[in-house]
Amino acid sequence: MRRLNVVVASALLAASLGGPFVTHATAQEAIYIVRHAERLDDEKLSPLSREGHARAARLAKILRDAGITHIFVSEYQRTAQTAAPLAARLGIRPASVGADDLGTLLAMIRATGPRARAFVVGHSDTVPALLDALGCKPHVTIAKAEYDNLFVVVRGSDPGPVLVRLKY
Repeated sequence: MRRLNVVVASALLAASLGGPFVTHATAQEAIYIVRHAERLDDEKLSPLSREGHARAARLAKILRDAGITHIFVSEYQRTAQTAAPLAARLGIRPASVGADDLGTLLAMIRATGPRARAFVVGHSDTVPALLDALGCKPHVTIAKAEYDNLFVVVRGSDPGPVLVRLKY
């Protein structure tokens, strides 16, 4: 937890200082993005497995002091289940946005305000698409069996946001 706070604080400081590689944050302070935790099976409506629920609980412990103000999930149960321990801990009701509705998700994130810290739970294909839409470089891919990425995006304007990729 302490390591995550140091990483995020360093990214926020870098974004606020500006310079040749980072610029001032213009929207949210930070956006935390994960793929849902391990699923029970490959069915389209699959819920989380026991391992997935354990990962979601660990994630809640990691992010409990991150200052999350908004939570976004897709319409699939597994994203809501991944966010549930953190949402319960913080008393935040997650907003559900269609997995295929990137435009609405972006608009909702942008509407959160300049001091917001959003948490987004997506899918192996929607997380890279969201990172691309936020201007993160280079393009990220997530393997089918990869559930341990935590992306932290600190918004910037030019040349783009600061992206930190952590494993949890």
